[in-house]
Formats: sequence, structure tokens, C-alpha cells
Amino acid sequence: QVQLVESGGGLVQAGGSLRLSCTASGRALSRYTVGWFRQPPGKQREIVAQISWDEGRTWYGYRMRGRFAISRDNAANTAALQMNGLKPEDTAIYYCAASITSIATEEGQYNYWGQGTQVTVSS
Repeated sequence: QVQLVESGGGLVQAGGSLRLSCTASGRALSRYTVGWFRQPPGKQREIVAQISWDEGRTWYGYRMRGRFAISRDNAANTAALQMNGLKPEDTAIYYCAASITSIATEEGQYNYWGQGTQVTVSS
């Protein structure tokens, strides 16, 4: 079993940047595809991005393409989400998740979840 802890959330002005981190323990994160999800207030959780365990293939939700970048550091057992050009509509709780599936773009494909970190973007 792998435990995930997110960090790096906070309050930022529109146009600003934040870098979220996901730290894993229990098992090597290199064995899992890592996904970032978000849940805006009053809305359903949606996928932001994912990076596969094999070959590091990435996939982004269409609203995040060109602004967000997902990465992983298997040696450090961490993953990150760099968010640039933030907009008020990016306000949400952001979750890190791990999947044994190589390409996982659906919430149900993820086996392990962090507790989430709040990102608030002011206008």
C-alpha cells in the first residue's frame, strides 16, 4: 500500500503560479502512474493530469494544457504539478492519486489517494 501526502497549496493572485508536491511512502512511487485531480467548490472531481509509471507519458485535461506541467522524481518518491497562469476557476482542492494502470484518466482507475490541498486563486 502507498500513502500520499500533498503540499504546496495556498492563495495566489490570478496569473500567478504554484507548485504542488506529492510525497509517497510505503511503496516506491515508480511502480504507479500518478494523477492529479481537483474538485472545485460544489462540483465533481476532475482529472488535471497524469504521468505513467512506464516511460513517463503525460496526459492533461484540456483546460490545463499549456498551463500545467506534471512531473515525477522516482528517486525522491515524489511527483509534482507546476501550475502557471492560474485563473480563479482553478480554485479547488487538488488531490494526488496513484494507479497501477499505465494510462489512467478516470477517477475509478486510481487505487490510492492523498487528503488534498487547497488552491485558491483570487481575481
